[in-house]
Amino acid sequence: MQPGWSDAEQAEALGRHAPTLIARVWADHFDARVAGTARQVQFQLRPGAGASAVYSLRRGTTEHFVGLSTERLEPSPGLRRSDVPGPVGVDRARIPLRISSWLHPQDPRLPGLAHAGVAATAERLWGGGDRLTDLRTMTYRPLRRAVFRADFSTPGPVVATRRVYLKVLRAGQAEPLVLRHRLLADAGLPVADVLDPVAHSVVATAGLPGTALGAAMRLEGAGGVHPATLVSLLDRLPAAVLDLPRHPSWTDRLSRYAHAAGSALPEERRGIAALADHLRLVIDAHDAGPVVPVHGDFYEANLLMDGPAVSGLLDLDSVGPGHRVDDLACLLGHLAMIPALGGRNFRRERIIWSTLQAWGTEFSREVEAGSLYARAAAVAVSLIAGARRPGMRTWNREALARLDVARRLAELAQ
Repeated sequence: MQPGWSDAEQAEALGRHAPTLIARVWADHFDARVAGTARQVQFQLRPGAGASAVYSLRRGTTEHFVGLSTERLEPSPGLRRSDVPGPVGVDRARIPLRISSWLHPQDPRLPGLAHAGVAATAERLWGGGDRLTDLRTMTYRPLRRAVFRADFSTPGPVVATRRVYLKVLRAGQAEPLVLRHRLLADAGLPVADVLDPVAHSVVATAGLPGTALGAAMRLEGAGGVHPATLVSLLDRLPAAVLDLPRHPSWTDRLSRYAHAAGSALPEERRGIAALADHLRLVIDAHDAGPVVPVHGDFYEANLLMDGPAVSGLLDLDSVGPGHRVDDLACLLGHLAMIPALGGRNFRRERIIWSTLQAWGTEFSREVEAGSLYARAAAVAVSLIAGARRPGMRTWNREALARLDVARRLAELAQ
């Protein structure tokens, strides 16, 4: 966070100055015509840390990407900086906003991006002699993490294919993730095998069979999945997980996410703050239960299904000690959000909420219902600011729909 600048002001300033800043800072790489094609394709606002974005630039048929961030970054090769002034007539005019910039894939906090995201390097490191046939970005959060999907095939004469996922992490995060995979694999849970090498803060894992639970939800509500199946999966998390560092839950960061939601929807700022205060009171009034092994990010995108059975458990970065109620609330909060995600999702609202109430009843046999729904509402609050996406004109409408979900879940916590 840069002194004197709110989260919303940093985001606004970054977007307003980005084209001019790119043209000035990267004048030795892009002429004015190319710089003028700058288009935001990725945006992320981290409350209390700053705003980051990725811009696409076109040079003929070639596309280039430039990263920008208001976060405080240590000097590194390829990182350039420029200051932009504050609004005229405001004291902040004497405190310029520093914006750092880099050429993709030289992300200053993701050293492995230049390895996992470059076809020749990915093939050499993780191909095992096979030919890389496709390398696709699944997700990229500037300065945080990235995931690539790599498809390989044998050279023949009998062609076999395989899929590998390359998770790019910050320095020091790869080894702890590998440990979590091994702990859960040894306990018999359906987690992906880690592939060698673990290098450049990149963890490569084999693909797992199955369909994401979210896809089943969109098609047929519960998708034939009994909630007790999901509870039993959590029961299988090994006790050794309790020795790992504890990650804060969505509930622990409620005030931060409420602030981000208020920045995204300034006209709703007071109402969001009041909702967060109410949720905190309800949460504090209920027993969270004992500290047990938890997944930490337990929701439909991280659960692969083979019919009614779980065939894969993904995204183990937050596995550690915590409260069971937070895992179950995370699942309900994301489930409730599906109809608010735009497109055809809204057509599934009736069946999704019917499933949510049935699952909530089952989960309430494990944890206190008031705590469960209040924490699910806190998860929903954490998702409001994420509605703001580049090129999406209706993001404000979606953000309001997400806020409505949080309020509906809060009502169930009464």
